Amino acid sequence: MDFEVIAHDPSSGARRGRFVTSHSTVETPVFMPVGTQATVKSLSPDELKDLGARIILGNTYHLYLRPGSERVSRLGGLHSFMGWDGSILTDSGGFQVFSLARINKIEEDGVVFQSHIDGSRHMIRPETSMEIQMHLGSDIAMCFDECTTYPVAYEYARESMERTVRWARRCKDAHTREDQALFGIVQGSVFMDLREACLEKLVEIGFDGYALGSLSVGESKEQMLEVLETMAPRLPASHPRYLMGVGTPEDLVEGVRLGVDMFDCVMPTRNARNGMLFTSWGSIQIKNSGYAEDRNPIEPGCTCYTCRHFSRAYLRHLFMARELLAYRLNTIHNLHYYLNLMAGMRKAIEQGRFEEWRKEFYAVRSGDY
Repeated sequence: MDFEVIAHDPSSGARRGRFVTSHSTVETPVFMPVGTQATVKSLSPDELKDLGARIILGNTYHLYLRPGSERVSRLGGLHSFMGWDGSILTDSGGFQVFSLARINKIEEDGVVFQSHIDGSRHMIRPETSMEIQMHLGSDIAMCFDECTTYPVAYEYARESMERTVRWARRCKDAHTREDQALFGIVQGSVFMDLREACLEKLVEIGFDGYALGSLSVGESKEQMLEVLETMAPRLPASHPRYLMGVGTPEDLVEGVRLGVDMFDCVMPTRNARNGMLFTSWGSIQIKNSGYAEDRNPIEPGCTCYTCRHFSRAYLRHLFMARELLAYRLNTIHNLHYYLNLMAGMRKAIEQGRFEEWRKEFYAVRSGDY
């Protein structure tokens, strides 16, 4: 994986970069749509490409349970299986093991858990996570880690962080696929000394990129930003920096300001299916009765397919009638908004005016622009 920083903003930590995988060139900062089960829900690969996506995220836990990573491998790997010729990042499965499994038990060797699908029992070790991700054939794999929720006691957070480092070393030893990058994940909850110690140890092991995990898991927005402001600039400048699972538009803007290169979140796609649509001034709930005869698009001036062809009134009708087209059109708009937001930040960094762009972003959202 080749990564280069091609521009810095003079007034902030924002940076404009680019990395190349065997499947695509990815311009950063970048938002990665989430394709949990080998699909970004309701959209085709061609629609994703038309929206500007060049990298998406797949889920190790879900694809391991169904249809099975070895089956995906026999069918040509994840790219061939889902008909996507761009880049793919797969998470380690750690977050889902702790958040979705009916029962889980953490051991030094790995995590024993009960499937949320059929109740079957499984164990994922660091070596297992690597084997699954190598079978899937993603361009970027993530180390298996323990994702702590909040609140968490300091002593447990320390034990968990140290175990995550030991697991990261085992992942590095087990990872043998040369066409797949491997990222380490910095843990430590809201405790800065633990985060810093984790990062130091991960850098000693050596990875192709570094991520901040276990944020937006129950802590306050202020606590999340404190961790981000402290840790993001300390991640190695020569490698991609990834903020995992954090994704309001404001979170993306602040992450970019602090030098983060990569983001993912289910928010634009999940909220689309729940009728929440993003705009430059905030969000709207399309089910509200005030849109029943509204002939305007979701956002006047938006160039997405949905806004160019359909009114709020029609979208409300589809959503209230639970028509499948509602989820498709809403998802197209929300991903267009997110990907266009990232494109705007990339351009502003190139022009050396990111801070000016950021002030305009907040002014529009407050109604003062």
